[in-house]
Amino acid sequence: MRGAVLTGLNEPLEIVDDLEVIEPRAGEVKVKMHTTGLCHSDLSVINGTIMQPMPCVLGHEGAGVIEAVGDGVTDVSPGDHVVLSFVSQCGNCYFCKRHEPYLCEKGTQAMATAALYDGTPAFSRGGKPVTQMSGCGTFAEYTVVPAGGVVKIDDSISLEAAALVGCGVTTGVGAVLNTAEVKPGSTVAVIGTGGVGLNVIQGAVVAGAEKIIAVDLLDNKLEMAKQFGATDVVNAGSGNPVAEVQSLTEGRGADYTFEVIGMAATMTQAYQMARRGGTAVMVGVPKMGELFSVMGFFPVYENKAIKGCWYGSADTRRDFPEYLDLYKEGKLKLDELITREFTLDEINDGFEALKNGEVARGVVRYD
Repeated sequence: MRGAVLTGLNEPLEIVDDLEVIEPRAGEVKVKMHTTGLCHSDLSVINGTIMQPMPCVLGHEGAGVIEAVGDGVTDVSPGDHVVLSFVSQCGNCYFCKRHEPYLCEKGTQAMATAALYDGTPAFSRGGKPVTQMSGCGTFAEYTVVPAGGVVKIDDSISLEAAALVGCGVTTGVGAVLNTAEVKPGSTVAVIGTGGVGLNVIQGAVVAGAEKIIAVDLLDNKLEMAKQFGATDVVNAGSGNPVAEVQSLTEGRGADYTFEVIGMAATMTQAYQMARRGGTAVMVGVPKMGELFSVMGFFPVYENKAIKGCWYGSADTRRDFPEYLDLYKEGKLKLDELITREFTLDEINDGFEALKNGEVARGVVRYD
């Protein structure tokens, strides 16, 4: 079986053809991958921002077809089209029972160990274990994941479009609809207009925001932000972006701000861009140990909220179908997010394009 394996930090992915995958055991499913997205979180594993044990099959955003199921699996059957969730939900832990499955204890453990629920990775090579990013490992022709890590979808939906719901769409749109609960008529500022940031913008459109301000350093990305619903754009390299956002909101700042980069400086800016009584939502993943500072007086005096957003606060069994319905209704642009397709052999070229800001989303197709 072919796959792309990370063997060391800041190394190109190694394309191999001798990867082996286990057969699904009780509560597990085997998926024949069709499409996987190239996400900035994969880059974050490559550069060490997100730590995963290596060697590791990267990839966590994808869609495919069920090949086989283990004992006790009843939600899906061979032949079903599915989207993978990089936080699987067991349905029985403290968080799942509190309707917070994006914090599932078993799913979180699988993410940390890059393995299945029992700590066993699905992959091996030459008899030695190979881990799977976030318990997924979509950069392989087949993968095995917990049954709670897939959601069945209508097989009339394009698997290319559906794959993006596995991470970027759910994280961005969910940040608006679930985490922030943006109200109609609101003002929204989005710092970072990559794949996830564009979906924050789309989520703001769905929520009925009146003014949506996109902030980035690259003009080509700001132009794309307009296509996805931004009403105003700010090039952060041309002046003070905080002052620019305030000037666009009658000096108050935005009702909701979203930081979608993961840098201390922009996290601070997101707080500063929010109006008194507003909400700053942190979506981007910073390096471990990176700190951002806010004077303790101001959150109290200004009545501002700082909220973290993990995976768009998603219930994937509810949200994946909902977002795909919005896509079918023409209210979410998924096809337009895919700016380039790559083969598995071209995957490192895809990540170079991502690093250079050339793509909203690049995808790898296996068929």
